[in-house]
Amino acid sequence: MRLAILSREPRSYSSQRLKLAAIDAGHQVRILDTLRFAIDLSGDEPDLHYSGNQLSDYDAVLPRIGASVTYFGTAVVRQFEQMDVYTPNSSAGIRNSRDKLHAHQILARHHVGMPATTFVRDRLDILPAIERVGGAPVIIKLLEGSQGIGVMLAPDLGVAKAMIETLQVTKQNVLIQEFVAESAGTDVRAFVVGDQVIGAMRRVSRGDDFRSNLHRGGTAEAITLDPAYAATAVRSAQVMGLRVAGVDMLESDRGPLVMEVNSSPGLKGIERATGIDIARTIIDYVDNQVAFPELDVRQRLSVSTGYGVAELLVRDDGSFVGRTLGDSGLDERDVRVLTVQRGTTVIPNPRASFVLEANDRLLCFGNLEEMRDMIPKRRNRRIPRLGPRPT
Repeated sequence: MRLAILSREPRSYSSQRLKLAAIDAGHQVRILDTLRFAIDLSGDEPDLHYSGNQLSDYDAVLPRIGASVTYFGTAVVRQFEQMDVYTPNSSAGIRNSRDKLHAHQILARHHVGMPATTFVRDRLDILPAIERVGGAPVIIKLLEGSQGIGVMLAPDLGVAKAMIETLQVTKQNVLIQEFVAESAGTDVRAFVVGDQVIGAMRRVSRGDDFRSNLHRGGTAEAITLDPAYAATAVRSAQVMGLRVAGVDMLESDRGPLVMEVNSSPGLKGIERATGIDIARTIIDYVDNQVAFPELDVRQRLSVSTGYGVAELLVRDDGSFVGRTLGDSGLDERDVRVLTVQRGTTVIPNPRASFVLEANDRLLCFGNLEEMRDMIPKRRNRRIPRLGPRPT
């Protein structure tokens, strides 16, 4: 395998560990500076140039895109995708995870547990927003930040309101998030590769700092994750569009709560805490997946006129409930079921004998007109009567 590692820090622990692991596995590997690429759209096919020369052929690219170069870095990854070069972390997945608001919107849409979170811009909405997440003390997070930077604890409403207003005046966008008291000073980092957690550690803060990041002096110990935590970590990475990720979770009284999904997780802390050769696991996973480059399914499948992808809901009115896919009549209507989502479980390529239940969600490709009357109607939201806004 010819592998390119995208990194602005070629001598960092993570970059060097990945390079040496690839060499030990018999692969050809280069660490390439993300900002030295040029995206070429002038020819018959998408292309890339590096340091002024046309880029050599690569089988896979392993992106480690820093927050400061997210826009250009994801553009480079996207160009590799257009060239059918495999990447475990898609350009969309990196963008999704880098924007904390967008990431939480995706997690909420897929019913992944997370601390209560809200985002406002009008100062009159600040106090109601704090109340919606459970009141003070409250966590305030900058939308862009890493290693615990830009994460603050406001002990009371007055301080929280003043902090948020000050940050908004300086053009900073912030999230307002529930303070989970029972996990203060600790969190769990689960390292996901593919569809499994390959290592996990519990991080503990130093002193009375509520942030447990190792870069802020925290300590770490290896742990064996409860199955619910492992499943949450894998699902969080997958819905984000990532196959290599560090998923940070709080251990709460109501189960795992995801704080962040990191698309470029560091290897140093997790390898030292667990003793697991995580770099080699990543390289082996990439090697096994190079034949399956990242595809935009909706883009590829929607090019046929009148055909597309849609999600259909099995309603509880009896039309499909209790029937098998083979007896559902979907095949006769030129509709193919790609996956079935039942709760948080996804069943790929279900057989004709699969029995449907109420509230199953079917991801389908087929004739759009045939699917139109089966698409679930939008729910009518019950809006509570609002009182006067605070001044």
